[in-house]
Amino acid sequence: MAESILNGKRILAVDDEPDVLEVLQEEILGACPDCTFDKATTYEEADRMLKATAYDVVILDIMGVRGFDLLDSAVKKNLKVAMLTAHALNPQSLRRSFDLKARAYLPKEKLGEVVPFLEKMFQYEYLPGWKNLMGEMEGFFTEKFSPFKGTADFTQWLEMQKKLKV
Repeated sequence: MAESILNGKRILAVDDEPDVLEVLQEEILGACPDCTFDKATTYEEADRMLKATAYDVVILDIMGVRGFDLLDSAVKKNLKVAMLTAHALNPQSLRRSFDLKARAYLPKEKLGEVVPFLEKMFQYEYLPGWKNLMGEMEGFFTEKFSPFKGTADFTQWLEMQKKLKV
């Protein structure tokens, strides 16, 4: 197995579900044992950690820890951020993640694929990274977002798809 680009990186994962943090830790440290993995379960704890430590990657749950507020703070520090969600898996949250300059938007059901997603955040700049993500996940998102057909959110999703076509 090739060495991960994440080795030597400092990663912060923030989620109010400790079991999700455990899975992330196992996946990430299993693939890149030389990285540093920190975790937080509250907004306040994560905010303190972001202010006190220089991270290379931040993984933020959208719900439960004020993920979009933390995203804003992390982006202001020029950090690479992946948004992680189960409950906010919808076109509006995807679009907001994109607009607020997250580098990725990952469904929790894809936790087993988190390492390749994070590695791509270092391989691609912002817009090419989103184009790559959409190329890989377009079918998944289209299926998950189909209940939103006929809404303004779904129309935004279709516009975003067109904009990010590879």
